[in-house]
Amino acid sequence: MTRHWPPVLFWTALIVASGAVTLALEVAGLPAALLLGPMLSAIVFSFFGFRIAVPKLPFNLAQGVVGCLIARSISWPILQEISSDWMLFVAGVLSVVIASILLGWLLARFQVLPGTTAIWGAFPGAATVMTLMSGSFGADMRLVAFMQYTRVVIVTIVAATIARLWTGGGGSAAAVEWFAEPRLWPLAQTLLMVIAGVAIGRRSPIPAGAMIVPVILGSALNVAGLIDIELPQILLALCYALVGWGIGSRFDREVIRHASKALPRVLASIFALVAICAFFAALLVWFAGIDPLSAYLATSPGGADAVAIISASTNVDIAFVMAMQIARFFFVMALGPMLARFVAGRSRL
Repeated sequence: MTRHWPPVLFWTALIVASGAVTLALEVAGLPAALLLGPMLSAIVFSFFGFRIAVPKLPFNLAQGVVGCLIARSISWPILQEISSDWMLFVAGVLSVVIASILLGWLLARFQVLPGTTAIWGAFPGAATVMTLMSGSFGADMRLVAFMQYTRVVIVTIVAATIARLWTGGGGSAAAVEWFAEPRLWPLAQTLLMVIAGVAIGRRSPIPAGAMIVPVILGSALNVAGLIDIELPQILLALCYALVGWGIGSRFDREVIRHASKALPRVLASIFALVAICAFFAALLVWFAGIDPLSAYLATSPGGADAVAIISASTNVDIAFVMAMQIARFFFVMALGPMLARFVAGRSRL
């Protein structure tokens, strides 16, 4: 049954609930709290029959800002790191992607989750990007979000714990400067690029174009040194909230019931992937001479932003870690749709 509250009362309640859940997650030290708080709040509201209608244009603009966040991490030193030892990066990227696809195929084969949904949910990469892209390729975005963000939480907790044990205290998140004064010209450039990228993306045939076009455009301009991407924390929080509400609003009782039934097997697949990636990290240590913590963080399956925070607070090769994470993200972003269709088709044989 759909419930109806006056719009002002409803949005006030949703915003307050989102803020409270986000604060609780931040205090608990869980990753991606700014996104998970609004998403979990929206799921609860949807479960109890409230309809959340996030306007499409603000949602697309929020996607564009997320795209710029990814683009900001692409720099010339990262590209140099990849090109200097491309065979190592190809091996590292393919090994994690193949392991993820195999686990996704098993989830689809045994009907834990529907075909392409299981594959998109298993893909390593930026969870928000994979979730948003999946909806454009026929997957159930709600179940993809469930699987992706469950993995983000688990993988980041495991990575932070390993970093803390390895360094005797590393792995804590950096303090967030909520009210730091933004640089106005870079901020203006960034906002203009978001608007232009979203406008092009909405009119292009590219799936999830409102996010993908800003990623491509922003990455090119950032590598060329033609733009300095500025994303204040307040802006990111607002965009994460819009994306979280947009994803959470798609959940209903039927989806939540199905997700709860699939949870044990999804958790098993996540821990299996963590163990497999740890084995790949060991191979990097043995055959490439990479230090163990850098190798583990580089192969960690997902949560690139959280991995960046952990890497910045520990004594690791940050360029190598982020280069591996970014290379894998772009590989999945480029070939993900084709791989998802191919593997999902084989799961039905």
